[in-house]
Amino acid sequence: MTCIPTVIEIGAPKNLTERAPKEQKCYAFLDRLGVFYRRADHEAASTMELCREIETQLGCPICKNLLLTNRQQTDFYLLLMEGEKVFKTKYLSRELGVARLSFATDEQMEELLDITPGSLSVLGLLNDPEKRVRLIIDRPVLGKPEIGFHPCLNTSTLAVSIGDFCDLIIPALRHEPTIVNLPEAEE
Repeated sequence: MTCIPTVIEIGAPKNLTERAPKEQKCYAFLDRLGVFYRRADHEAASTMELCREIETQLGCPICKNLLLTNRQQTDFYLLLMEGEKVFKTKYLSRELGVARLSFATDEQMEELLDITPGSLSVLGLLNDPEKRVRLIIDRPVLGKPEIGFHPCLNTSTLAVSIGDFCDLIIPALRHEPTIVNLPEAEE
């Protein structure tokens, strides 16, 4: 299956009213902040393998987004990391001082961020005004000139500069990030 977009456009789609409300909310948020972004529309890209095709077309890396929870399922974490990096819970657990982390359920993802699996995005924090989800960013993500992520649906991918991401988007989301240094997983 391929999902490479044929056209990269600047800004929100012209058919915005035909898009899902949660996607419209993302574009309105970015436009209100004055964020410049490129957009690729494509078939659903629910895996990092499919996202690699889009990365090539957009010319920027797409973040891997993971929603994690503690053993008691009382604390939740949205981890942004490089798409190619292998995730091992023990490293993040150690960095955060949490005994054991596991993946949150699909139902928790929808309840907390109004996002379905395969569409998880930092922009889902727009749907978390109570700040129940803690934002965690693996430091290498911040070293990229641009990063890509979905507008809460995996049929579009946005590319933004890391400057706009750090200086405009993160402060406006009102979720103070915790920066971690996750090692490469052992082979």
